[in-house]
Amino acid sequence: MSENCTHDCSSCSSNCSSRKKESFLKEPHKSSSVKKVIGVVSGKGGVGKSLTTALLASLAQKQGKSVGIMDADITGPSIPHLFGVTDHATGSEAGIDTVLTPSGMQLMSMNLLLDEATMPVVWRGMVISGTVMQFWTDVIWKDLDLLFIDMPPGTGDVPLAVFQSIPLAGIVIVTTPQELVKMVVEKAVNMAKMMNIPVLGLVENMSYLPCPDCGKKIEVFGHSQAERIASEYGIPVVAKMPIDPKISALADAGRIEDYQTDALSGVLEQIEKAERTL
Repeated sequence: MSENCTHDCSSCSSNCSSRKKESFLKEPHKSSSVKKVIGVVSGKGGVGKSLTTALLASLAQKQGKSVGIMDADITGPSIPHLFGVTDHATGSEAGIDTVLTPSGMQLMSMNLLLDEATMPVVWRGMVISGTVMQFWTDVIWKDLDLLFIDMPPGTGDVPLAVFQSIPLAGIVIVTTPQELVKMVVEKAVNMAKMMNIPVLGLVENMSYLPCPDCGKKIEVFGHSQAERIASEYGIPVVAKMPIDPKISALADAGRIEDYQTDALSGVLEQIEKAERTL
């Protein structure tokens, strides 16, 4: 630190040890109240990230939490369909209101803003990232204990924007057992570490198929890679989700809230331990 330091880093070019780090965090809407934000991410598509988000949120709601889901997968939004929500989001100059699921969870998704759910969103990355930021700054999230952000797969514009601009308490990474997935999971873990975002745990989806006759766990997609990845990076395996036809049936019917499982309870335990960042 210079002897003539004024403690005003904005007008100083010195790179001293006491220099304040620039923050890119954005304030939520002035009428929002969110206690904890959790990102749900994956290294690649098709691993069940949105489904895991929906089941996590539903379980938290059943445990008495006030819950919301921000569907940040702008070009492939699926959250409204999982909950059977077809209403359109409304708003005014004061802000954009969320749409409620049958159980009262708050949702915001691009499909709640489109005239037709099948209309494609043909936008470049910066516009998509800006829309996700508006889901944070312009949407009114009312008295939430937990806000889950269902992010698009990979390590591109949207995950980067969310990691930099929204105060996450941590992320949950969703994977499947295949060896191919291991590499892309490692990319997601490394990105989180680069951005100083805590990884709360690993969820292995489609981990096994329980035999309806003998109860044996059949590893349809090969032997689990979860423990090996977790041990390499010092993160816990918080859940192994089975292949269950009931999940697909309820998801297709828009009734995912009706699914009963405690398989993800370990994830909520890790979320409870995460420090509040808001």
